Amino acid sequence: MAHKTIPLINREISWLYFNDRVLQEAADITVPLIDRVKFLAIFSSNLDEFYRVRVATLTRLANLNEKSKALLGYNPKKILNQIKTLVVKQEKKFNNLYENIIVKQLAEEKIFLLNEKQLNVVRGAFVKKHFREKLLSTLVPIMLDDAMPMPELHDRAIYFFVKLTKGKKTRLALIELPGNLSRFLILPETNQLKFIILVDDIIRYSLEDIFFIFEYDSMEAYSIQLTRDAELDLDKEVSGKFIDALAKSLQKRRKGKPMRLLYDAEMPADMVSQLMVKLNLGAENLIPGNRYHNFKDFINFPNVGGPELEYKRVKSLSVDGLSFGKSLMGLIAVKDYLISTPYQSYDYVIHFLREAAIDPKVVEINISVYRLAENSRVMHALINAAQNGKKVNCLIELRARFDEQNNIQWTRRLEDEGIKVLHGIPGYKVHAKICMVTRMEKGKPAYYACLSTGNFNEKTAQIYADHTLLTANKKLTDDLVHLFRAINKGALPKGMKSMIVSPIDSRPAIYGLIETEIKNVKAGKQAYMILKMNSLADEQLIAKLYEASNAGVKIQLIIRGMCCLVPGVEGFSKNIKVVSIVDKYLEHARIHIFANGGNEIIYLTSADFMTRNIDNRVEAGFPVYDPALHKQIKDMVNIQLKDNTKSREINKTNTNKYHRTHTDMQHRAQVEIYEYLKQLNTPTP
Repeated sequence: MAHKTIPLINREISWLYFNDRVLQEAADITVPLIDRVKFLAIFSSNLDEFYRVRVATLTRLANLNEKSKALLGYNPKKILNQIKTLVVKQEKKFNNLYENIIVKQLAEEKIFLLNEKQLNVVRGAFVKKHFREKLLSTLVPIMLDDAMPMPELHDRAIYFFVKLTKGKKTRLALIELPGNLSRFLILPETNQLKFIILVDDIIRYSLEDIFFIFEYDSMEAYSIQLTRDAELDLDKEVSGKFIDALAKSLQKRRKGKPMRLLYDAEMPADMVSQLMVKLNLGAENLIPGNRYHNFKDFINFPNVGGPELEYKRVKSLSVDGLSFGKSLMGLIAVKDYLISTPYQSYDYVIHFLREAAIDPKVVEINISVYRLAENSRVMHALINAAQNGKKVNCLIELRARFDEQNNIQWTRRLEDEGIKVLHGIPGYKVHAKICMVTRMEKGKPAYYACLSTGNFNEKTAQIYADHTLLTANKKLTDDLVHLFRAINKGALPKGMKSMIVSPIDSRPAIYGLIETEIKNVKAGKQAYMILKMNSLADEQLIAKLYEASNAGVKIQLIIRGMCCLVPGVEGFSKNIKVVSIVDKYLEHARIHIFANGGNEIIYLTSADFMTRNIDNRVEAGFPVYDPALHKQIKDMVNIQLKDNTKSREINKTNTNKYHRTHTDMQHRAQVEIYEYLKQLNTPTP
C-alpha cells in the first residue's frame, strides 16, 4: 500500500474516538437532560452500526492469509483487539454515565425511572394490567435444552436469557422482547412526581405470568443483544434482477455472522458460558454491558418534565429574497440562492419541486436520491410531476446502506406511476445529491438546478447541517446536462468544466487545487486551505496534505468523524490544525476553500476525503460563484473555526480535548450561525 511511512491513525480507532465525542455530549452538564439521554442513544446506535459493518469487514479480513494482510498495511486481528479494549472502556463510561449520573439527575427533576423491584402495590397493579393487555400476547418463550439447537437470534433484537431453578434442577429459556411497541410506559403521577418504567422491567415483573406452568424456587432474567454482520455480498451488476437479489440479501442480513454479544454484566458466569457454547462465540465477541440494550430506543425517551429539559426548538429561518408566494424559478433565473439547513427552511426545496410539477413550461425533471424520508414529500412531488405529464428520471441508489428496503419500496411506487427509475452505474454507488429541471423558454430549454451536500430528505434536514444551492448558472447547468445524460445511460460523466465529479475528476482535481497552493506558497503568494468534511481517510490525499504542510501551506480542517491524518507532527503536518464539532445538529456539510493566490475558490460537495467517495462513487462537487453566497459560506466556516464550546482538538493523543481559543468570549458555532443567518434576513432600518 502506498505511503506506509506517513503518520496515520487507523480509521476504525479514529471512528471510535469520534463516538467518544458523542458520549462527551451526554456527559456535558450544559446540554439539556433529555438531550443527554438522546446522545446516549446516538452513541449506542452508532456502535451497533460500527459492529454490523466495520467490525464485520475486519473480521473477514482477519481470515485472509498472511500475504493478503501484508497488502493491507495493518493486522486486522490487532485492530480488532484494540477495538474491543476501547469499546469495553467506552461501555463502562456509558454505564456509569447512565446509571450513576443521568438517572440521578432525572430524579432531581422529579422524574423516576423505576425497575421491577421498585413498584408499590398501586403501580404494580397498573404495570400488570398493561402487561396482560398489551404485552403478554406478543411474548413467546423458547425453552432451551441440550437436545435442541439454539434458535437463530435476530440481529439487534433484545432477548431475556432466563434461568428457572427448582432445587438442583434448572431450565433455560429465551424471550424476545417486542420491537414494534414503545419501550417506555409512563406510570400515574403521584404528588407531582413522574414515573417511567421500561418494557424490559415490565416483563421482568411479570415473568411468573409467562412461566406459570413450571414449578420453580427462583427465576433470573438477563438481557442480551446480538449484533450481526450486515455487509451484503452482492454482484455489482445493476440489472432487472438486482432488486430481487437485493431483497433476498436483506433477508439474509438478519442471519449474518454474529459480531458482538452485548450482555448484562450482572449475568452469572455459568450462564455466560452456556451462551457462548450455544451461540458458538469466542471471548472476542463478548462485550459486557448494562441491563438495558438497544439503547437507540432512548432517542424517543419521553419528556414528562418541563420544556427546559430539551433544547429549545428554534423557528426555521427564511432565506432572504425567496418567497413561497412567488415562482422560485423566476427568482433563481436572476441570482443564486443558498439554503443552510436546519437553520433555514427545507420547504424551499419541496416548493421548488412542486413548482416544477405543475409549471406547464417544465418538460423534464432529473434527480439523484440516496436516502429518503419515510413518507417523502420529494417523491410525492415527482409523482405529481409525472401525473402532470412531465418526463421524470429518478436515480435511486438501492445500495444506500440500511436504507435499501425503503428505496426498493419507493422504486416500485415510482415505477407504478410511470416514472423512469434508474439504479446507477455498474460498479459505482451514486451518492451525488443533484436535481435539474428543464423548462422551455422562448422555444429553448432553460435549466434550473438544486445541488446539495445533503440528502433530499426533509426529515434529516431538520437535524443535519447542510448547504443547498439553487442556481440557473449556465456554467453549472451545462455540466449537469452532461452529468445526467451520462448517468441516465449508466455511464460515467466525462469532460466536466466547472463541477468536480467522482470518480473521474475528483482525485486529479483535488490534487491540482492542492498543488496550486504549494506553488503559490513557494512563490510567496497567499496560500491556505480550509476543508470541512465528515471523514478524512484516503491515504494518498493525506500524503498530499502533508506535502502541502511541509511546503508551508496553512491548513485548517473541520472534521466531524474519523480523521486518519495526524496533525502537528514535525516533518509532516506542522502547519495542519484539526478540530471536530459535535453539537445539537449533525455537522454534515462538505466545504473546500482554497486561497488560490488571493482569488479564493469555494466548493460544496457530497464527497468526503475517503477512497470510496473519490474512486468508487459518483459524487458531485460544485463551485460557489455568487460573491454574496461565497462570503456567506466563508463567514459560517470562520464562525466554526472560532468555536470554543463544542469544538474538540484532534491530535495524535486522541484525548478529544475541548478546543479553547485565546479569548474570554464564549463562541458556540451552531448558535452563532443561526443568529448570523437571522441577521442576514433582517432589513436594516
